[in-house]
Amino acid sequence: MIQELQNLCALQQQQIAELTAKLTWYEEQFRLSKKKQFARSSEQSGEKQLQIFNEAEVEADLTKPEPELEEITYRRRKQQGQRQEKLKELPVEIIEYRLPSEEQVCPCCQGPLHEMSTEVRQELKIIPAQVSVVKHVRHVYSCRRCEREETKTPVITAPMPKPALPGSLASPSAIAYIMTGKYVDGLPLYRQEQALARLGVEISRQTLANWMIKSAECWLEPLYARMHQLLLERDIIHGDETTLQVLKEPGRSATSKSYLWLYRTGYEDPAIILFEYQTTRANKHPRRFLESFKGYMHVDGYPGYNGLPGITLGGCWAHARRKFDEALKALPPDKQKADVAAKQGLEFCNRLFALEKKLKELSPEERYRERLKRGRPIIDEFKAWLDYQKPRVLPKSAFGQAIGYCFNQWEKLLAYLADGRLELDNNRAERSIKPFVIGRKNWLFANTPRGARASATIYSIVETAKENGLNPFTYLKYLFEQLPNVDVKDQNVLDTFLPWSDSLPADCRKNKGDEMPAS
Repeated sequence: MIQELQNLCALQQQQIAELTAKLTWYEEQFRLSKKKQFARSSEQSGEKQLQIFNEAEVEADLTKPEPELEEITYRRRKQQGQRQEKLKELPVEIIEYRLPSEEQVCPCCQGPLHEMSTEVRQELKIIPAQVSVVKHVRHVYSCRRCEREETKTPVITAPMPKPALPGSLASPSAIAYIMTGKYVDGLPLYRQEQALARLGVEISRQTLANWMIKSAECWLEPLYARMHQLLLERDIIHGDETTLQVLKEPGRSATSKSYLWLYRTGYEDPAIILFEYQTTRANKHPRRFLESFKGYMHVDGYPGYNGLPGITLGGCWAHARRKFDEALKALPPDKQKADVAAKQGLEFCNRLFALEKKLKELSPEERYRERLKRGRPIIDEFKAWLDYQKPRVLPKSAFGQAIGYCFNQWEKLLAYLADGRLELDNNRAERSIKPFVIGRKNWLFANTPRGARASATIYSIVETAKENGLNPFTYLKYLFEQLPNVDVKDQNVLDTFLPWSDSLPADCRKNKGDEMPAS
């Protein structure tokens, strides 16, 4: 009986431990779900959290003299000229108010008044969108003498620019306006249909969709193909992907998940950002798109990028940091402020990001040397800490998943040390894909694969234009005015229309309002 009771106790202790681990995991998931639902999404650490546990040893420099203390007292004044600086790019309309000549008389002595000074008030004037009809009248000429005396009469027609979409009401400005509304401002076509109706124009969303698809296929796809060629000539790129719902895919249900893949250049100019629509998240898609690319590619932890020939993958320390941030947030509130292991892991990542911020202005060669000198010791210390923690954590816990992510991605996380042009994270790709993710919340899905491909093309042109300092509307309008009248198969001609070309007119330059906020 004693042996049976001992066995029963051991079994119960094991069950209690398993149930406790499960309960802890469910509590972590519950706290994380509440954080994601109600708390701010920023991973920014507080000031106290950034005071890492061994900062004194790392930052101390006993050779530097103590600074002299000086007490400074000042009164903050509003900086002059801020408003004028904000308005300097806008056209100015001046309205003057003067006294009538018969009223320019002194009320005291009845003498004439003279102009002493002026008072100026500035305000913004907004002119709503207006729609008008432009009639292109082409005159045809012939010779009356030849009509009377010759058997053949020459007919000469005045030249006229070719339309972007023959037989359509769509002008270059109309197409650019609708594209900018949807792909820059995230306005679905049904809302733009309603807005046009308020302006007195009844155009269905189906017609607007046709404008988008045909314009992208005829005039933007040649630019896309050329930018694809130039992207593959680089040796450092970034990649990311996100979901997209396409309703009418052959052989698939309307609820099936499709994907929009992103490929873009690094920090070196000119920037190229390309989107590609595919039905799956399979490895074959980046393998085909990047067939001739050789070099480094920044990615997140998705294994679909593994095994790409000729490509060295660079990991994302922002994702590693995020795992520790989630592990810390999964703890009960009273433990989040303690010096727990999750906070220590987060602080290791913070140290690397703080160092990278200091190296931002250095040349790639100097950054490479400083990373090896100052960053590599932090990474080695972090690796020793990971080795110590791994056997002491539950793999399925939030903290265990953070540890596991670092081990699984370790070689990729080290890749950025090989070249000073490489980056610590893949945030550049995440920032580029963010406008699509925001737009997707408004228009939710694409109707057909053809529409999804056109959207990928338009997003590529628009985001590349923004990254190269262009105003999306004026740039698209310029393209639809000029491309129908040139040979888009001529690579030299096509290069003059790329978003970084010096041949673009000055009014294509971007205003501050076109910039996306940083993530």
